[in-house]
Amino acid sequence: MLCHVAQTYGSDVILSEPCASGEVVFFETWMLTCMPEEGKILNPEQGFRADPTKVESLMTHLNSSAEMKLVQVKWHEVCSCTPAAILEVLNAWEHGLLTLEAVQKITDNIKGKICSMAICAVAWLVAHVRMLGLEEREKPLQMIFQLVTPLYAENTLQFYNERVAIMNLILEQMCADVLQQTATSIMFPTANLGPIPYRNLLPVKKPIKEVLITNFNNVLNKGWVDSRSIHVFEALLHMGGVYWFCNNLVKELLKETRKEHCYKAVELLHSVFCLDMQQITLVLLGHILPGLLTNSLKWQTLMDPPGRALAKLSVWCSLSSYSSHNKGQATAKQRKRHREDIEDYINLFPLDDSQPSKLLRLLSSNEEDPNILSSPGDRSMSSSLTASQLHNINMRDPLNRVLANLFLLISTILSSKVAGPHTQFVQWFMEECVECLDQGSRGSILQFMPFTMVSELVKLPGLSKPKTVLAITDLGLPLGRRVAAKAIAAL
Repeated sequence: MLCHVAQTYGSDVILSEPCASGEVVFFETWMLTCMPEEGKILNPEQGFRADPTKVESLMTHLNSSAEMKLVQVKWHEVCSCTPAAILEVLNAWEHGLLTLEAVQKITDNIKGKICSMAICAVAWLVAHVRMLGLEEREKPLQMIFQLVTPLYAENTLQFYNERVAIMNLILEQMCADVLQQTATSIMFPTANLGPIPYRNLLPVKKPIKEVLITNFNNVLNKGWVDSRSIHVFEALLHMGGVYWFCNNLVKELLKETRKEHCYKAVELLHSVFCLDMQQITLVLLGHILPGLLTNSLKWQTLMDPPGRALAKLSVWCSLSSYSSHNKGQATAKQRKRHREDIEDYINLFPLDDSQPSKLLRLLSSNEEDPNILSSPGDRSMSSSLTASQLHNINMRDPLNRVLANLFLLISTILSSKVAGPHTQFVQWFMEECVECLDQGSRGSILQFMPFTMVSELVKLPGLSKPKTVLAITDLGLPLGRRVAAKAIAAL
């Protein structure tokens, strides 16, 4: 009941004034150190120090169906020993010493004897699950599922059904964050409730774009992304789609006019984009940036500081996606989408470099307009040769293809006679690439840059340095060394 009151009205309602004698109330201590709440980070190892003999005694009771004798039991000690007992059960189960049926019997005894034991057990399991990788969460989540499922036996305690209804309300809120992170659905058997994967955090009658903007502004004002905000962002990502999500957040970034706000927004957006970094990067580099760089009406939005901030964000996302992509540890969702992505991005960026892609045909659709860049599709293959081609990088991969075409577009901008904010954006983008470059690594995104682009880059004030030339060229290739030497000689 105290847990339900704390969750409904806030923990401040429960907390009392310190006693003159210095005595600490057990529930207050447990609530502050062990009870999962939104935005609270718990250490599962920070629990109460349990007496091993009492833990062993508790395990004996849980393995049998005998009732605990109330005269011999101190309930605060039982609550303190429960996490240690659950850890022992979990370790034994993971090492094959206990079967699923034996674990089910123990969890039935926990929730059938007294509801507070189940609450203490689930509270520790929630904190424990947060510290585990996705592959290690299966058995702890199964234990949570077993504990939240009520008993339907005839020998349950008096008023059990009434108590378990309150218990499930408490456990639902405790588990909400973990279930959101693991995309797990648990049936909380309370009145008129079906399977709830997590709490619905989106307002019912509010447009999702307004919710997105409000949530972004709240996060920007606070300077950090809390648990509730990240859940709202994830719900909006699934509801609106990757392009809608990324495009609207980029628009919000480009509205900022203060330098410190822009750079703070970059750090926050990079963390939010980790919800689906691979797909968001494909959209950002393959659709949003080309749209901004090729439309003269949007060039004003790329002024400093928002334009510089967007360049920084683009490089960070590119490097994050490329480094994780090369490790070959794609998620199941990414593997499922992989074939679809290949078809989509090959259609946008064809494999035959002698033919202009849809993007490049768009750039050259109006040759009379000086604000529209000319297509590099007419260039010979050797003029757009990159280190990635010499290293035999798989260009059927969507991310590799998008990076190659983005650098081809950048090369076109640099060689164009039309200068503007988009040219300055390219300089910021390349400066950020150089700043983030891992020296001596063949896995840099700069390997997708055409060799002919080096001579254009050294004409920019911020990049006309021998050190920069050596950083952006692949010195492991003979052609790279020749291009670097020629560019340095021209400085």
